[in-house]
Amino acid sequence: MDEWLRQRAKELRHKPVLYERRLWKLLRDRRLQNLKFRRQFTIGRYIVDFICLRHRLIVEADGPQHEDSASDLARDVWLTEQGFRVLRFPNQQIENRPQEVVAVILTAADAKLATD
Repeated sequence: MDEWLRQRAKELRHKPVLYERRLWKLLRDRRLQNLKFRRQFTIGRYIVDFICLRHRLIVEADGPQHEDSASDLARDVWLTEQGFRVLRFPNQQIENRPQEVVAVILTAADAKLATD
């Protein structure tokens, strides 16, 4: 499964969906206060959209299929138990209010620094 998961993550990196591409434009190349994000990263049996390992911060772009998803809830619980914080942003927020998305991510990163 590990090899399959890594291959799937690689495929997702090469063919990102529209809102993941838009979110990646905000996160890539250390554009947010020099935070290093990776995309389509495997953790356990999951692939997360974006992760900043230093801050143990996961950022997800969520389409309509994620609304009230029991599998997403279980996934978030497991990731939280592993010490990660998960931020989920609906596609429409990424599209229409990217400055809010950036502000929430920076606040979460700053909060992690304050607890270190």
